[in-house]
Parts: sequence; structure tokens; C-alpha cells
Amino acid sequence: MRAALRSLDLVPAAGPGRRMVLVTVVQSGGSGLFLTSSAVFFVRVVGLEPGQLGLGLSLAGLAGFLVTVPIGRLADRHGARRLLAVNHLVLALLFALYPLAGGFPSFVVLASLIAMAEISASPLRSATLHSLLPAAEAVRTRAQMRSGFNIGFLLGAGLAAVVLAAPSHATFWAVCLTNALAQAACGVAVWRLRPSTVPQDHNGPRSGGAPLGHALRDTRFVLLTMANGVLELHSTVLTLGLPLWIISRHAAPASLVSLFIVVNTVIVVLLQVRLTRGAGSVAGAAALERRAGLVLAAGCVVCAISSGLGTAAGTTALVAGTVILSVGEIWQAGGGWGLAFELPPPGRQGEYQAVFGLGRGIAQFLGPALVTTLVVGAGAIGWLVLAGLFLLTGFACWWLAVGGREPQTTVPLTAELG
Repeated sequence: MRAALRSLDLVPAAGPGRRMVLVTVVQSGGSGLFLTSSAVFFVRVVGLEPGQLGLGLSLAGLAGFLVTVPIGRLADRHGARRLLAVNHLVLALLFALYPLAGGFPSFVVLASLIAMAEISASPLRSATLHSLLPAAEAVRTRAQMRSGFNIGFLLGAGLAAVVLAAPSHATFWAVCLTNALAQAACGVAVWRLRPSTVPQDHNGPRSGGAPLGHALRDTRFVLLTMANGVLELHSTVLTLGLPLWIISRHAAPASLVSLFIVVNTVIVVLLQVRLTRGAGSVAGAAALERRAGLVLAAGCVVCAISSGLGTAAGTTALVAGTVILSVGEIWQAGGGWGLAFELPPPGRQGEYQAVFGLGRGIAQFLGPALVTTLVVGAGAIGWLVLAGLFLLTGFACWWLAVGGREPQTTVPLTAELG
């Protein structure tokens, strides 16, 4: 098994990179168990209405969105690794308390606190990785972490199928406490991490430098953040757009939805590391973003033409579209990590990572409504609109990152972009 993982380049060399991948697998296993089963528990066991559940999670997402940048600033002052460790320990406590939510108000409070910790964890994780490894190695390890996340999530989701066979207060406690233990183990592991080599541009908490809030005044970086967020709509297209397309406009069986998830997960696990090599420079990362826009657009076009085919041909086209979108997702993720690692000025990783995450947050807020309107409301034309949006945004990311020209050096362009 270990030899197979190494042949796929899924296991980093011994050191902080490997430990971060292991932390990701453990964390995603707990998350996969909880997220796959939580909706059933909250509706059938806690007694929330589906509308209350959706509203509460939206309010929680807004709370998490609002604290992302302040948390990033704290990371620059006090060190991302320490805050990430505390973040995991706080999540452990909150998940242990989750079964005590007996109604809508207490659910919203706990869900909001958890969302604050979970959403801020992504920029903290990236900043921590940057503090532990040189930039090029950090991008590669980030890709390995993403493959590890998918593996862990699948394992957790599989375990959720077992506990959902008999949902009760006891099984809800078991799920929440298992997730809490996973988070606690991650917190301890992160706290004990130490860099094997000290990167040249970041080796601890920030002292001096630009005033806080500098990243939000970096207009070019903010525009790049927004453009990258638009490219991240691929996740909404895969998890929401395709299922709705099948249900409302297609003759293919609805059972294909699970096939899409499996195909997407397998492709990401197997190819994430291999297809994102070269993202360790601004030029390489920007090229991946441009390539992602092209491929995501092609995937949308394939999905658009699927409805005009018969059941068998249409199903084949949808599977092909899923494969193409998955490859575009891989290139977008790699390009985004590379730019997020390379562009921030020295000592500003936490704040810049947090601002870069705002684009993802906006996509999460606007994506469902936009994708639903285009795919369900406009049909094939809507898919073509999405294709055009991906295509233009991919080129916009490339232009914003390299200024319309390929740089002749792999040195980060922080002087130009900051």
C-alpha cells in the first residue's frame, strides 16, 4: 500500500510535509463522517426543519467569512502554526458540544463558532505550510494534502453510511465525539510541527513591515482573488449543477450523481500532484489558472450538448464532462496555491492567504444561485454562459498575475504586485 502511494507521489518525504498530509487525512476523515451524516441527524434527531438547517448554515457561513481576514492578521503577528493548532483544539471542543444543541438558536450559535474555526483553518493551513517548507515544496505538499483530504473524506463518508442505518441521539454523540477526537489529534500534531528547513521569506511571526490591512489595499491581488474565486465555481458545478441538470433537463438516470462524485474523487487523488508540477513560480501558477479556464469551459460545453443526445450517448457525454471538469479543478487548485504562496510579501502570508480565501467565500455565497439559474433556468445556453465565464476568468487570472507578459524569472513578483 505504501509503495503504491509513493508511486503516485502521494506521500512526501519524512518531515513536516508528511505530517501535514497525515493531519489532513485524519481531519478529513472526521469531517467526512460528520458532514455526510449531520443533515440527517439535525432533522431527524434534533428536530430542526430543513429550512432552519439551511438558514442556520448560511448564517454560520457568513460568520466564518467575516472573521477570515482578522484571523489571517493574527497569524502574521503570532505565527500561523500556533493558531492552527489552537483552531483544531477549539473545533474539538465545539464538536463535542454539538449534540447539546436542542433547538434552532443553540444550533446557530454552535454552527457559527464552528464555521469561524473551519473557514479560517484553510488560510492558516496554507500559511503554516509556507512557514515549514520552501515555496516550491509547499505547493507540491499542498497537492498531496488535497489528495489525502479526498482519501480521508471517502473513508469518513463510508463510515457515515453505517451510522446512518440507525440514526439516534447515541449515534449522533458517537459521530460528534469521533470528529472531536480527530480534531484534537490534529491540534496536538500541528503544535509539535517544526520546520526541517527555514524558508527564506518567512520563519515566524511578523515584526514590522507594512501596516495591517495592506492586502485589502493591494488592488491587483484583490482582483486576482476574485477571479480565482470565480474559477472555483467548478465545485458548485460538479456538486449542484450536474445533479440539477440530470433531474430537470436530462434523460440520464439520477443514480449517475454518485458516479460523478466517485469519478471526480478518484481523478483528484491520482492526478492532483502530477498535474500541478510547475506551480512553484508565479509564471507556472498563472499558466495553470489560464489552462484551468480553458478546460473548465470545455467541460461545460460537453455538458451542454449532452441533453441533445440519447440516454446512452448523453450519459457518456456527462461522464466525459465530469472527467474534463475534474482536470480543470486540479489545475485551478494548483494554480491558486502557487499564486497564494508566491505573491504575498515576506511576513504577510497569514493576511494574504486570508484575503485570497475571500474569493472562495464569495463563490460559496453566490455560486449556488448563479449555477442553479443558469443550468436549470437557461439550460444548454446557461452551460455556454458558464463556459464563457470560465474562459475569460482564466485569462484574467493569468494577466493579473504576470501583467500580460511571461516573466523571465521565478522570483515572486511581490515588489510589483504589492
